[in-house]
Order: sequence, then structure tokens, then C-alpha cells
Amino acid sequence: MSEINTLHSIAGHFINVAQIESIQPLGNGLINDTFKIMMKGQEQPKFVLQHINDKVFTDVEMLQHNIETVTNHIRRKYEANGIPDIDRRVLHFLKADTEKTYVKVGEEYWRVMDFIADSVTQEAVTPQSAYDAGISFGDFEALLADLREPIGEIIPNFHNIEFRLKQLDDAIAADPVGRMADHEVQDYAKKIKDLAYDMSLGERLYREGKLPKRICHCDTKVNNMLFDKEVKVLCIIDLDTVMPSFVFSDFGDFLRSAANTGAEDDPDLGNIHFNMEIYNAFLDGYLEGTKSFLTPVERDHLPYAACLFPYMQAVRFFADYINGDTYYKVKYPEHNMVRTRAQWKLFESCQLEVDQLFS
Repeated sequence: MSEINTLHSIAGHFINVAQIESIQPLGNGLINDTFKIMMKGQEQPKFVLQHINDKVFTDVEMLQHNIETVTNHIRRKYEANGIPDIDRRVLHFLKADTEKTYVKVGEEYWRVMDFIADSVTQEAVTPQSAYDAGISFGDFEALLADLREPIGEIIPNFHNIEFRLKQLDDAIAADPVGRMADHEVQDYAKKIKDLAYDMSLGERLYREGKLPKRICHCDTKVNNMLFDKEVKVLCIIDLDTVMPSFVFSDFGDFLRSAANTGAEDDPDLGNIHFNMEIYNAFLDGYLEGTKSFLTPVERDHLPYAACLFPYMQAVRFFADYINGDTYYKVKYPEHNMVRTRAQWKLFESCQLEVDQLFS
């Protein structure tokens, strides 16, 4: 069976296959393969067909339950508040002939959602888009602050820095490819360990009962929002990582990429600085979006969150380098070490700029 016929057959579990004009690739996502479904007699796509990467999201039932719970809750809120154009402001997943919002075909999992017409994504981060993102991701959390139906941790310990530091300790102890013999590697191991206690503050506050877990997006990037033609935010997308976490996840993860003046793997550390204009714009928007629920402890530790995420990503890249590059794809043997240096430089720049935590 050809790929075209296979895709049509899969889509047929959700929609009338006789009405399909074509199924074409959509976007360049790194995790899931995505396709747009064109229906006969229509100029815009009607649906989106997506292959779920069950190597990353191993519990597809939990994954879809989380997404359905969150989107249904937001939809009910919008309906109660008379929000217009709801179908373009919150994702909607179709039920398959199995009565679930996914289907298993062979060993693969698939889902279909409505295509949100006349929408675009943005890649560039400006102070205005950072402010809009802050409001939008903050509002997303606010809408879910009263959600009582439990949702699962789809990637356990995803943003748990103590867990990531334990992974690094294990990598250093095993040293499977002998990279700990390098003096630079030893220096980075010491620098990371010297700050491990300070950077684990969030986990300690949680154990002390001072820091709550919220329903967070956990992958806050500007291209995970859809905009209308007037560049106004329509809705938050890519909900696979929605799960209980600290608000630090959504705040810090956005700034790790958005406030970096260089590339995540920039070999020229002179290019890398923490952009305070982006930080302040995102902070202003985020505080506006979360004003209905954010506690003083959460608010006061947002600077910590901004620095935590480049630190955490440096830990993850560094552990993978020591392990022999088994997790992240690399383009050359030193790639993960280059990434480590770049993230550490961003972390140090954040320390200097947001010094109220570290002074």
C-alpha cells in the first residue's frame, strides 16, 4: 500500500475518506509527523492528521486524556464567558471509530484535529511578541487553575532539576566513553556541582509546602501560539507536554530560547547574552496573565526560574556528552559540549542580569 493510500486509510478512522481531496505534509515538527487534510471543494485545509511519537509519549491514553481534559475545560470556560470564535481559540480533536481521540494502526498511533483557518505562527521574538506570549501562556495557566480533574505527568521528572543532576552524577560515575579525563569536562562538572544546591531551590520549596504545582504547558515557545491575520494571539497549540509542574517551567523555558541573543549551540560565546528587554516584556505579560492566581512565592522566584532553565539544559547536554551522545542528535563529535558551553554562558549572563537571586 502506498503512503498516500495508507494516510487516507488512517484518516478514514476519523472522517469520510471519500470527501478527502489530498493529504500533504504540514510544518517541520521535531517530535510528531503532521499532515494537512484537504477536503473536496474547499480551498483551506479542514483537518490535521498527526502521527503521535510514542517513543517520547509512551502512554498515549494518558496523553490524549490530558489534552481532552484541558481543552474541554477551556472550551467550557469560553462558552460560559461568551468568548466569540471559540473553535479558533481552542484545539478540538475528533473521535475515531473507536470512540477515542486516537487510533492505533499497526504499531503506530494517530489523531486528527480541526485545522484552525486563517492562522499563522511566528518564529521571531520581539518585545511585543514576548509580551503577548507572557499574557497568553499566563492566561492558559489561569484558565486551568481551578481544574479539578487530575491529569498525568506525561514525561515524569521532565523539569525536575534534582532528577537531571542525578542523571549527571550517574553519567560521571559511569564515564562510558572516557570523556571525564578532559580537564574542561572536569571544570564544567565542578561548576555545575558547586551550584547544584542553589539551583534546586524549587524542589525544596515544593517539599516544604511553599510552592504548588499547576497545570502548565511545559513547552512555551512563541511558535506554540497561533496568531490571526492581525497578529493577535488566537490559541495555544502543541499541548502534548501539558502536565502538573511549577509555573517556573512555563516562565523559564520560554526565556531560555527567547532571551538568548545567540543560538542554542552557538560556538561563539560572544554572541550569547541574556536579553533583558525580552525578559521584562515577557515578565510584564506573564504577571498580567497570572494575576488571578499567582502566589507571592511563585512571583518572587520568577528570576530564579529564568536562570534555572539554561542551567538545567546545560546539565542535560553535559550529561549526554559524557554518556557518549545517546539522547540528543549531534552533527559532530563535540556538539553536545558546544551546547553545554553555550547554555552555561547564557546561565552566567542571566545570573549577572537577574542578580537579585544570586547577590
